[in-house]
Amino acid sequence: MDSLITAAARALAAGDPLGALDRVALRDDASALALRGIAMAQLGDLVRARALVKSAARAFGPKEAVARARCVVAEAEIALASRDLGWPVKALDTARVTLEAHGDRVNAAHARYLQIRRLLLIGRLDEAEALLAALDPAPLPPVLRAAHELVVAGIAIRRLQSQSAHNALARARHAAELAAIPALTAEVENAALILDTPAARLIAHGEERPLLLDEVEALLSSTSLVVDACRYSVRGAGMSVSLVTRPVLFTLARMMAETWPGGVSREALIAGAFRLKLTDESHRARLRVEIGRLRAALKPLAGVMATPRGFALVPLVSADVVVLAPPVDEKFAAVFAFLADGESWSSSALALALGASQRTVQRTLEALAAAGRVQAFGRGRARRWMTPPIPGFATTLLLPAPLPSD
Repeated sequence: MDSLITAAARALAAGDPLGALDRVALRDDASALALRGIAMAQLGDLVRARALVKSAARAFGPKEAVARARCVVAEAEIALASRDLGWPVKALDTARVTLEAHGDRVNAAHARYLQIRRLLLIGRLDEAEALLAALDPAPLPPVLRAAHELVVAGIAIRRLQSQSAHNALARARHAAELAAIPALTAEVENAALILDTPAARLIAHGEERPLLLDEVEALLSSTSLVVDACRYSVRGAGMSVSLVTRPVLFTLARMMAETWPGGVSREALIAGAFRLKLTDESHRARLRVEIGRLRAALKPLAGVMATPRGFALVPLVSADVVVLAPPVDEKFAAVFAFLADGESWSSSALALALGASQRTVQRTLEALAAAGRVQAFGRGRARRWMTPPIPGFATTLLLPAPLPSD
């Protein structure tokens, strides 16, 4: 490996993409193309970066299996950064096996972390934890130790384990300091902001207030009966009843919880749950049927009592009833939860992460764009969506790749 390639690789490892480009910008050999691709990724031009890395993979000869595998890993990281979640995972796993077989354990671990980060993005936490448990971060360089702890923190945040998330972020911050890469430090600080940002709203006794993640965790561990509008369930006394597949029952439970200890009129319940006006006895009959189903579903957590004008929720194992709601308009809360990372998402990637059809996601994004709440860039298959930039929030940057000579 010549001195310019080595110097460019070291510049990239130190988080200096411009310094790397100064050395290889005019070269078209395979190693230079790979380094230029990584540099462009760090600078944010992910489309150009991906094209350069693909060119590098083709330029390496058939006997250069390790170099080609590293290009596959780099392309996977670029795909992850551009939220192309449909990128072929088998290719990344094949590259990881090749790297392990040739003793490149650092880049093999990097490939594994990319797989785990993709699983985390699409909400497959159990699979992400299983892969993470097989990795020992101790012998890895600080960059990958920071990546490990960021994944640990991400899983803990999704599982509402605030103390575990705090501890993991503290370890990630220490590893980032050892790496001395500004982009990595910014990514850790950006992740830490989540713990200081409202994660939900508490609605009780006609009032509402924002809750941080640790407050949400404390609420779900309390003695209150919690109607959880984030996960469409009712929780209390260590028990949980899921109403994800029964939206009418959940709407009735939430409406009664928001007015507890008072009740809700039949007219309001029919309008909220059925989106109808009370006009004849058939609507009352339908409401009675759904209330009966709700009573059966909530046992033994709560009951439903008839009042002169409607119905009221009666907690059986708790002294208080509250509603836990998303921090934003819950109709679009899941979309905003993904766009909040500051990255640009394709509608297909959002559909994969949300478990919804791509057309449904496209209609939602178009409605939000018309209201000025999201922004679109590009056209056709290259179209990406993101929330407007918020001053004071760090941009998540691509982590630099290990040196090709390592």
